[in-house]
Amino acid sequence: AGALAASGPCPFPGEPGQLPPALLVAALSLGPFGVTHLFGVSPFLSVRFRLVSTVQATMATVSGITVMLSCKNVVYDRHWLAVEYVWVLVPYMTYDIYVMYLCHWHKSQEKGILEKKHSLASVWSFLLQERLMVTHHLFILIVLTPITQHFRGELGDFFVGCIFTAELSTPFVSLGKILMQLKMQDTLLHKVNGILILVTFFVCRILLFPFMYAAYGRQVGIPVYLVPFRIPLHCNIANAALIAPQLYWFRLICRKAARLYGGSPAHRSR
Repeated sequence: AGALAASGPCPFPGEPGQLPPALLVAALSLGPFGVTHLFGVSPFLSVRFRLVSTVQATMATVSGITVMLSCKNVVYDRHWLAVEYVWVLVPYMTYDIYVMYLCHWHKSQEKGILEKKHSLASVWSFLLQERLMVTHHLFILIVLTPITQHFRGELGDFFVGCIFTAELSTPFVSLGKILMQLKMQDTLLHKVNGILILVTFFVCRILLFPFMYAAYGRQVGIPVYLVPFRIPLHCNIANAALIAPQLYWFRLICRKAARLYGGSPAHRSR
């Protein structure tokens, strides 16, 4: 447990053994040539990054389910993963923002937009295009991390585990992107995977929130509709801030699914 906590803030040290768990996974997936070299081969780069996301999402989901099953009392029961796995998520979220920037810069180069890497112009362009995703990641890093690690005290490990399980949809999203890279968007596998994306995203990122409210209501013996009025206001605000982008992304997924199952091949490739 202490090793996980110590590894979290370590900023890209030179020795592989010193890397935080999430960044170690990333470094291994990128191979000996590193990020910069791989950006010359964008399809392989995209696949590698998707694999990193899948590994992290699997770890988060397993950790979340473990915490949820271990905490019979959803308010007071404790599990060490609810605290320590956050120190995997913190470096991963930081890494993910940087990867998104590099992908944005690389795509800009392919489109003929010759901006210098790490320049103010390229960073600003990235922030404008990916503002929702970056805001989501920064909210987790700046707001939720202090809450889960300090301000909540020793309460609510069960709900932290619930939040971890939101990552269940990520492997299917990643597989969908990989299949599109491989020009397999018209295959049965891609269609089945699309259904799995819809189901897992809806269950683990939308229904997750009423489930948590219902679990709390059942624990303290009150109807679910009274829960928002019995818990602290900041809990409701944090949940609203988390579910808002999920609703937006779910709408985009539904639009994509409508094209996939009802549109022409030209529409499906978009």
